Amino acid sequence: MQAKNVTGGQELLCINTEKVYDWILNEATFDLALNNLDLPLNPATGAQLECEDIDLDTVTCAVDPAEVDPIVVTGREDQVFTIDGEEVTLQVVNIRKNFDVTIFVNLVPALGGTQVVLGTVPFTRCEQVILCAPAGTDIDVTYTDLDCFVCTASCDPGTTTEIDEIDVTVTVRLCQSIKSTYPVTLELVAEFCQPRDILPFPPCPAPTMPAQCPVVFPTNAGHIG
Repeated sequence: MQAKNVTGGQELLCINTEKVYDWILNEATFDLALNNLDLPLNPATGAQLECEDIDLDTVTCAVDPAEVDPIVVTGREDQVFTIDGEEVTLQVVNIRKNFDVTIFVNLVPALGGTQVVLGTVPFTRCEQVILCAPAGTDIDVTYTDLDCFVCTASCDPGTTTEIDEIDVTVTVRLCQSIKSTYPVTLELVAEFCQPRDILPFPPCPAPTMPAQCPVVFPTNAGHIG
């Protein structure tokens, strides 16, 4: 059937989009123990850093989703729940989340106070969520907030043949939006969008004279007290 214009410039359209089957927001906090991180080389001199060369009060961290497979749905299982007196089949979804946490520390002022990277450590956390997510739906996880802070840091001096190591405990906090979605084609009546008008450039400003000082000039210099 050929589409016809509807009164008001509207048309019957078919569009591809995603239907949201379910949507939850939740947060999680967990601790990481990152031990035996070798101190790096001094970026300025190339010399091996030792515990006395770093300021433990400046240890910080940054956490990011892993570049490869940041989110993996490892399984889902139907389970019957009673909600408001009615039985409904929902899914218990297993999600594996992969991250990278990077540890930084500043050198002591005597060495310039430069920030150096101690290392980047991958880690994984898993969780279960209950969603309306039947087989065929996609699970989309978006982090609305992802941050970390260093709880403790200590440095272990090595021997003359071993590199000094630092132990760090990190607390990671994340806020996440989890949706179950499925691609659909919708039929609706809508108007096509039109481009807006181009904004004109303002005209060139007219020449203006600097403000004058008629109180002091021109006048008879002898009247100035």
